[in-house]
Parts: sequence; C-alpha cells; structure tokens
Amino acid sequence: MRIVFMGTPDFAVPSLEQLMLNGYDVVAVYTQPDRVAGRGQALAASPVKIAALEKGLSVVQPESLKLPEAVKQLAGFRPDAIVVSAFGQILPESVLTIPAHGALNIHPSLLPKFRGASPVASAILYGDNFAGVSVMLLDKGMDTGPVLARAQISISPRDTTGSLTRKLAVVGAQLLLEVLPRWVKGELTPQPQDEVQATYTKRFEKEDGEIDWTLPAVELGRRVRALNPWPGCYTRWQGKQLKIIEAVPVPTEKNVDTGRVVVLGKGEAAFGVGTGAGVLGILQVQLEGKRAVTAAEFLRGQKEFAGTVLPG
Repeated sequence: MRIVFMGTPDFAVPSLEQLMLNGYDVVAVYTQPDRVAGRGQALAASPVKIAALEKGLSVVQPESLKLPEAVKQLAGFRPDAIVVSAFGQILPESVLTIPAHGALNIHPSLLPKFRGASPVASAILYGDNFAGVSVMLLDKGMDTGPVLARAQISISPRDTTGSLTRKLAVVGAQLLLEVLPRWVKGELTPQPQDEVQATYTKRFEKEDGEIDWTLPAVELGRRVRALNPWPGCYTRWQGKQLKIIEAVPVPTEKNVDTGRVVVLGKGEAAFGVGTGAGVLGILQVQLEGKRAVTAAEFLRGQKEFAGTVLPG
C-alpha cells in the first residue's frame, strides 16, 4: 500500500511511526510549513517533519492544498490511501477523490462528540470520565465523515490535556493499524455520525486562561487541567501574571471569601484560594519571569501572599 501521511503535532508522530514499523510504503509526509516559535522567533519544524526526516521520508509543506499545483503534486504520489492525524488543514474534495481507499482521519474524540479544534481539552473541561479516538473517513465537513472504529480510555483525575493527548496518540496509532487493513479488504462498513448527538469545540485563546474565582472549585480544577499546556490558567499577583500549573479542589469546613488566599495545614496543597463554591488547593505555580515551583516554595518566597485577595 502506498500511503501519504498528513500530520503536524506530537499527537500524529506515533501513527506515522507505526505505519513505518508495520511495512507500509509511506511515499510522502505532508505537514504544516515551518513556523516561528520561541523567544528568538526562529523558524521551527513540526514534530512530524522532524520524525519524517529522521526516517528519510519525503516531506511536503504546502501553504494550501486547495491550489491546483498542490493537488497535482499529491496525485503524482499515487497514494492508495491518505492517513490524516491533526494535519491542520481541511482537505478539499479534489484531494479526497485521489486515493482509491479515501482519506482516513485519526480524531481524538468519541465522534460525533467534540468535533473541532480542542476535543481533548473539552473532554476534561466538561468532566467526562472517558476520552477516545475515532478513525473516520474524511468528507467536506469538519469531522463529519462516517466512522470506521472508535476506542476509549478512562480519564485520570490528574490528567491534563498534555498527558491525555499523549495517551490518545498511542491509542490512535494502534487503532489505525487495526482499521487500515480491514478497511482496504472491505471488512468494515462506515457508520454515519448521528448529527443530533454532535457537539463542537472552540479553539482556546490566551485570554481563556484567566481565572474567574467566582466559578466553583471543581470546575476550576478541571479548567486548570484542561488548559495545560495551552493556554494555561493564570491570575495576577503584584502586577505580574501568576500561572496556576496544578490545582485540585480540597475539602474544607471554612467559609473562604472568593479569591482569598488561605494557608492549608495538610495535604498536597500548601495554600488554597476561595472560589464561588469551595476552595481550590494549589500545588504548583509559576510567577511571571520565574521558574515553576511548588506552592510551598512559593509561600516561603512570598511571605505577604497568604491572606491576599486575588483578582477575578
């Protein structure tokens, strides 16, 4: 089988690696163009590009697959199937019709739930007990194509979007290996998605990370996990951004004012913050311009922090 693989972030790398390990002929790897990154604003290659070059694969980085010359180049690879994993572009119909076996997409949700840009973060944010991966056939819509298979895993109480994405990347790669040969042999029937059950996710922006202490502690705990690593949850202290890296709701018999910092006597969290319902225990923070530290370390270095009221 001649495969064109399309992917960009770390999530896609295990699927590419498994295709190679299992003898598939990956004739080209498509990924997003290099983007500026870091404080130096230097051009950086995507994780998929780095992995592909290490394996000696041909890498293509089109700005758009809607351009006629891009479609012609892709057709020249004569793929039997296209495998897509978080590529970052919607494939036009002119591309979808090229391979005889279509374009298979690895999407990190249990479709039709959580279509769109942030399915893993949304599963944590809304308090789901399970997350999953769907292998589907791409059509013209946004994650609307028929599903070939799904696999699910439990969400740990401490999972962040980062940790859960890494787990789902492995699950997705394994599911792809199970689905691809069966699909080509005609052993699988694509199942249309139930549009009534469909939900859509948003792309998170930096401002989404600012903490509103009037929300319940349980919800804020999920939010801290869901927005880790991007965009991160934060508040402000002495005119600087204070990032809340790790936090959990903690039981307390005290009534604590919203936004008030209280020292906690026992448990993992050295201090907590009053919320609209309960106290959010803080385990790890990072003050703007400083390294990340435990909450206990932060308290030792910021003597006047306890008792203050945080904005929001």
